Amino acid sequence: MNIGKIFANRAFLSPQLEAFVGDGYRYTYAQANERINQFAHYLSQGERLQPQERIALLCKNNEHLATAIFAAAKIGAVAIPLNWRLQIPELTYILNDCGAKVLFYDGEFAGVVNELRAQIKIRTFLRKGGSGVDPEYEDILQGFSPEELPGEGGGDSPLIIMYTSGTTGRPKGAMLSHQNLFWATLGIAHTIDWRYRDRFLSIAPMFHIGGLAPIITNVHSGCTSVFMPDFDPVKVWQMVAQEKIQFMMTVPVMLGFMLKVLDKHKVDLSSLRHIVCGGAIVSAELINAYQSLGIAVENVYGITEYSGAVCFWTPEMGESKKKSVGKPVFHGQIRIANVEDGSELPPGGVGEIWCRGPQVFKGYWDNPAGTEKALHDGWYRSGDLGTKDAEGFIYVVDRLKDMIISGGENIYPAELEGVISQHPGVADVAVIGVPDNKWGEIPRAYVVKKEGAALVEGDIFETCRKNLAGYKCIKEVLFIDALPRNASGKVLKTVLKQKASQDS
Repeated sequence: MNIGKIFANRAFLSPQLEAFVGDGYRYTYAQANERINQFAHYLSQGERLQPQERIALLCKNNEHLATAIFAAAKIGAVAIPLNWRLQIPELTYILNDCGAKVLFYDGEFAGVVNELRAQIKIRTFLRKGGSGVDPEYEDILQGFSPEELPGEGGGDSPLIIMYTSGTTGRPKGAMLSHQNLFWATLGIAHTIDWRYRDRFLSIAPMFHIGGLAPIITNVHSGCTSVFMPDFDPVKVWQMVAQEKIQFMMTVPVMLGFMLKVLDKHKVDLSSLRHIVCGGAIVSAELINAYQSLGIAVENVYGITEYSGAVCFWTPEMGESKKKSVGKPVFHGQIRIANVEDGSELPPGGVGEIWCRGPQVFKGYWDNPAGTEKALHDGWYRSGDLGTKDAEGFIYVVDRLKDMIISGGENIYPAELEGVISQHPGVADVAVIGVPDNKWGEIPRAYVVKKEGAALVEGDIFETCRKNLAGYKCIKEVLFIDALPRNASGKVLKTVLKQKASQDS
């Protein structure tokens, strides 16, 4: 099983079907497959990239990002889609940790790449667009054959390493194999309405599994991927009308922004059947608002380490189950495990959500301890608390970890705490998530000043901005005399959350 070969098979079956559409380009599956082959020949012949060697991708949603991933698949290489919102220190750590040989980047990130050059051990830099000394993508393609490759690797070999920050503050690279992604596409396409010749709008970033898995599913199912590099609610609706989009993947914040601008920009939405939404629970108000437009909203609960979707709730499952995340995808299993001994709890019991199936990842890159902690007899331990009702519907109750979900983005307090504690005026710090009407949650820091330090809120904000992506940065700062701790010295974040609730 090789994901690159799946693309070649689709090109054979549906050569004239549009595969990739974006600003200024339209490629059929036959054309896209030739471009993938050209890039794959370049990587294997021009760069001598060997099976299991890595190529890092600092690109927004676009044809060339998808091409690079499928090209890597065809030669048995491993692709690392990078979160382009990250700051230099974060990108430096990931690039050095994964040991990538090649960095392929959008021209708009040339300034970022120039700052990175001296800090990373990349052998070759490639660019798409812009100017500079690095080889340019379109020029590269012209020099290599469009003929099909014999194929390397596949099966249980990793194809994607997707970095997700851990509660220790250091990002962990989740290794997703060809088999993982193959079964993930089947699980998605056999659970919700995913039809041959559908047109999918790609607006969820492909450095998240929720943005990447649908692109591979589109190939498997014979759909067209229409790429939008940047989210703009007005342009989303315009693209829906222009390209006759049938469905898309979003987060709740996107749905909210799109709804606000719709009245001012009347467009033809007749093609749009449904929108998949994840990253946080979708409110009943949003679901109802879109239903009134004739558009179904489907709530998805997804996990990177599960190669994408774990559960779906769809309107067909019933209004009474709207607060759930539905049932597990095809070929997947879920158990609610006792947090003490891992035994399965009966319906109604609250425990940790464990997932099993061929979608479970192969472990964390160069992190056997993290892998051992996450996996148990084939089950992935999600770190999320949930419950299952008598009919098998899953409800996410809370998180064992302290992760904050803000606008669909995962924010890990330990990472923020590590950055803030580096400020010379900070004696102690703890970060929690507090409710926010716009973003769902925002990070708040409780900071203890060092004696005599002239520390103000702006100092904390600035420290975050210099070291973290904008979406991760602290949004509120409260100075306190001391953090609440238990006898072993651990910060009692439950106390801080209670205090936040009382203060709101």
